Amino acid sequence: MEIELSLEFLRVVEKAAIESARTMGLGDGHKADQAAVEAMRKVMDEVPMDGTIVIGEGERDEAPMLFIGERVGAANHVRGFNFPAVDIAVDPLEGTNLCATGAPNSITVLAASEKGGLLHAPDLYMEKIIVGPSCKGAVELDAPVADNLRSIAKRLDRDVERLVIVVLDRPRHEKLIQDIRKTGARIRLIGDGDLSAGISASLIGTGVHAVMGTGGAPEGVLTAAALRCLNGQILARLVVSKPEHQERLEKMGIKDGKRIYTTEDLAPGKKIIFACTGVTDGGMLRGVRFFGEGIRTQSLVVTLDERQMRIIDTVHLEKRPDAKVRFM
Repeated sequence: MEIELSLEFLRVVEKAAIESARTMGLGDGHKADQAAVEAMRKVMDEVPMDGTIVIGEGERDEAPMLFIGERVGAANHVRGFNFPAVDIAVDPLEGTNLCATGAPNSITVLAASEKGGLLHAPDLYMEKIIVGPSCKGAVELDAPVADNLRSIAKRLDRDVERLVIVVLDRPRHEKLIQDIRKTGARIRLIGDGDLSAGISASLIGTGVHAVMGTGGAPEGVLTAAALRCLNGQILARLVVSKPEHQERLEKMGIKDGKRIYTTEDLAPGKKIIFACTGVTDGGMLRGVRFFGEGIRTQSLVVTLDERQMRIIDTVHLEKRPDAKVRFM
């Protein structure tokens, strides 16, 4: 599955990035998100698969685009072929506000696995701690912040003061931020995009050593899919604070709202593909660049079983006989 579909999914995230980038800086987050969703859905219907969206748009109101349970892929309109069954999680535009304002680190994201290979997470908040391969097993979700940071520093053979921890800039993280700063560790506050931050924590050279705090549960599953391929670790727990939250968990078959999920719990698949394309420039990927005769995109595609990580620079030329390619 990974070999056959990885480049197909690359096309999906590339097209979504291009269309959302056309709205970059216009100040209209809804328009940016809609452009990404519509592009992603259209290209996915060309992919040779029998796909089901398990994390997507419209869980609560079943909006008519990439809603949970929606069937996508060529199996919907091509008969007589045995297409592979695939579960798909998408964030058509992570960092909608980042794209709308032209800020860094907006990306389009897709993860896929065999049936049952991705947790069907409800659209709730989730407590998270994310670290790279060197720190797997060194942290605990309920451990004091100082203990976790000392453990990370020990694994990385550096002082706590030389750690950089990414935290979403939200009022709910005021105490977390205070606790991190008390240790002397540095903090990188971000407005959106904890998924891309989580991936960065698993890559050497990004300058990110961990991600802490509460973010979206769907983004947690997508992050876990990437981390399975990159040998990183996420520990997470759903935030269930209202009776209606518990009802939604039961509806999705989740019995224990206090469970701490591991990377493998969130993305248990044996065959996983994770693909993302930069929309605006970021620390991990360059954004979409428009030039006179085409468009250039940069993407990351990683696979679990094949153990491949590709950074793909693509030039999308206009369909004209005199189109010229700029190499650099």
